[in-house]
Amino acid sequence: MNQTISRLIINRIGLGLLTLLIVSLVIFMITNLLPGDAAQELLGQSATPETLAALRSQLGLDLPIYTRYIQWLGGLLVGDAGYSMVNGMSIMELIWSRLPNTLSLAAFATLVSVPVALSIGIFSAMYRGSWFDRYSNMLAVFAVSVPEFLIATIAVLIFAVKLGWLSALSHIESANTFGEMLKVYAMPVLTLCSVLVAQMARMTRAAVIDQLSSPYVEMALLKGASPIRIVLLHVLPNALGPIANAIALSLSYLLGGVIIVESIFNYPGIATLMLNAVSTRDMPLVQGCAMLFCFGYLILVLMADICEIVSNPRLRK
Repeated sequence: MNQTISRLIINRIGLGLLTLLIVSLVIFMITNLLPGDAAQELLGQSATPETLAALRSQLGLDLPIYTRYIQWLGGLLVGDAGYSMVNGMSIMELIWSRLPNTLSLAAFATLVSVPVALSIGIFSAMYRGSWFDRYSNMLAVFAVSVPEFLIATIAVLIFAVKLGWLSALSHIESANTFGEMLKVYAMPVLTLCSVLVAQMARMTRAAVIDQLSSPYVEMALLKGASPIRIVLLHVLPNALGPIANAIALSLSYLLGGVIIVESIFNYPGIATLMLNAVSTRDMPLVQGCAMLFCFGYLILVLMADICEIVSNPRLRK
């Protein structure tokens, strides 16, 4: 790895850290602009001003906003996101209790979407202009255009209400066998994959088509190599960087789509935890969950940037 690539990667990492700092400030300010607070939510509408003031002082809500931000940011830097204002539990413990569920949902969606998307994208590029290419492009545009909540709602109406094959709610604690796990994850994964596959397939197709127009492909064809051999042995290794970039960018969508999917199917993950915290005005928990999503998104975008930098042939010279 030469100095140019190393410098670009370091710049990307520094920019990512700066972005994360700005995002933390934005999240903290926005959550503090929301109407109401945890003290009002805990005591109810009948609470006296004196009682509210005492509880706000106990929770630290009477401190200046910049003081609270510095304390919160300092805690994040050492892995301490504070405590929930509603139940007093550690926010890190609450997040870690739900994180495996969200990661398993993302893992299932990735295992399904990546092979399917790569296959569709590669075959569409190999047989560009064929009926398969035209229909797959039409379906991809349609899938990207339809919002996730609509896809999830249609899936519930068809598979849960009409056919009765699947449950409308994801009760993962009751899934003891492999078949039960498939039923629990089927509709959430289907909803997430509908857009993931469309995005990755289109970007994979573009990356493979770009390589198919290269001179070395024409030379391989003149030497009598079959199209499949050319794609597998020559095109895919050279398109690996752009394809990895496309996968990383598409997977970053999971962090937004999982919020909708978990809320619709009542899936016990980080997004559901954050939505429940919003309803109870538990701002430290909302801030911790939001920062986790932003951190994951920036990591995936950083991975995509690094794949693009490393795969750039002009930078490898």
